[in-house]
Amino acid sequence: MNLSEIRKAKLISEVKYAATRSSGPGGQNVNKVNTKVELRFNISNSIVFSSEEKERLINKLKNRINAEGELVLTAQSGRSQLANKEFVTELFFKLIEKSLVITKPRKKTNPTISSRLKRLETKKITGIKKQLRKPPEI
Repeated sequence: MNLSEIRKAKLISEVKYAATRSSGPGGQNVNKVNTKVELRFNISNSIVFSSEEKERLINKLKNRINAEGELVLTAQSGRSQLANKEFVTELFFKLIEKSLVITKPRKKTNPTISSRLKRLETKKITGIKKQLRKPPEI
């Protein structure tokens, strides 16, 4: 399910960005520049999604949602704030699209007769191989 451009624009208006200092190596630049970008999106307060879609998003993204009910994503791999902002926005859209897809329930099936026979045949062959590995009885 692809998000339309109109829906993306509405989502962007509901998203909050925050820039902080990035951790890790980077020399003099890392200590002075706020390049780490944090995206926060409150799913339950969103007007873009229906209640069913909100429920699906909350269930699928529960590991990324904090106690306030906000989806929190961060990016700090880029050297500039703009690059990290673009990266985290793309990640946000990908996660939303992937979470809105309804997965088909798996139908339980029985193995075919030929697959059962093939399995038994391979079991016999491996059993014979193992039998041949034993030292001969004297």
